[in-house]
Amino acid sequence: MATIASTPPTRVLHGYQQWLPDMQLGLENLLLHRLRSLLTMLGMIFGVAAVVSMLSIGAGARQKVMALIEQLGVHNLIVEAKETTEWQAHQKIRKISPGLTFQDYRVIRDDVGDVLAGTPRKRMTLTKTIPKSQQDPPTVYGVDPAYMKIAGLHMLAGRFFSDDEETRGSPVCVLGAAARSSLFGSTDPVGQFIKANDTWFHVIGVASPQLSSQTEVAGVPSQDLNNIMYVPLNSAVLRLEDNYSGERDEIDGIYLNIRDSADMASVAQVVRAILDSSHHSAGDFSVIVPAELLAEQKRTERLFNAVMVAIASISLLVGGIGIMNIMLASILERTREIGVRRAVGARQSDIIRQFVVEATLISFVGGSFGILFGFVMSRLIAWLAGWSTIVTLSSILLAFLVSITVGLVFGIYPAVKAARLDPVEAIRWE
Repeated sequence: MATIASTPPTRVLHGYQQWLPDMQLGLENLLLHRLRSLLTMLGMIFGVAAVVSMLSIGAGARQKVMALIEQLGVHNLIVEAKETTEWQAHQKIRKISPGLTFQDYRVIRDDVGDVLAGTPRKRMTLTKTIPKSQQDPPTVYGVDPAYMKIAGLHMLAGRFFSDDEETRGSPVCVLGAAARSSLFGSTDPVGQFIKANDTWFHVIGVASPQLSSQTEVAGVPSQDLNNIMYVPLNSAVLRLEDNYSGERDEIDGIYLNIRDSADMASVAQVVRAILDSSHHSAGDFSVIVPAELLAEQKRTERLFNAVMVAIASISLLVGGIGIMNIMLASILERTREIGVRRAVGARQSDIIRQFVVEATLISFVGGSFGILFGFVMSRLIAWLAGWSTIVTLSSILLAFLVSITVGLVFGIYPAVKAARLDPVEAIRWE
């Protein structure tokens, strides 16, 4: 029983003893022809670096999009009005649709039982402020107090306005992080006053920073969510006007928080049906379902990964062809060595193992340098272009695994060809 139990470890040790001399010999051959080895590895280095850097760019972009979608709230549903500032287009729409109204919001709250909380939104653009804004004037959001919970707002200082302040249309406001910096710099704004257009507002709070996008993402309009001044909805409606107030819808957005157990797709379908009925299918609104956007983004992510790997793997394929070319040339150089080894008792499997180990070493070393180069490239791209890049462990393992596989695949044919050489003819080779 003891002999049987000790057999597997003995075989493993014998296997290591067979591979170690070949690895040492392969490493010596690589060091003997340093320049040729480096040129052979370039294809693998650039191929692996391309895979790592491209996937890091994609991962960074996708993480930002996913974070933006999650910030909208996977249990929220958002209705956005499609407004126009062109008079003729506005009049054409008004002939068939009244636009988004408070009545729409009330009907949705009454008819959709899965809505836990909601708020209309009235958005306005300020033309002047006191203190004067150092950047673009903040955008005014007129909302109900429920908006804080629905949007996941957190307060850096002060508080959000109350239901009573909303009912009375009190001239109070909460500033976003960028609006606070633009208007007050490093000064604490809580307790200060802001003149928005022609109305003075008392600052009662400052909201925490939020993620924003400069372009439309997955149907969500671009908006700097930090350069916002939140005011009670009644204050926005009764106290503020801008240049396009006469052409705008009564409200321009509706935020709805849906219960966790509800089917978001079904709720969205009901909301669309209600609005289509009251708007006579004018198509002057859009319903954004963050949960659906998140699922779609994950499907797109898998496809994007496959495409990026396929594109970057072309470089690895070229590197593999380079390895095969160099190994075939190496066989011609070492034909006499192969003949001598066969003549003193080396088997075909020994010759195959020798050349496969050399090809794999080239891939291994090239892949290692490629991972390092790819990491540096991703950091450089992030620094120069200002993009978000994330080097993931999966991208490193994938690139490294593919590089080793390419080395094995493209090293087998030269190894088999070397093993099949006739020993007598190989010894006589000049």
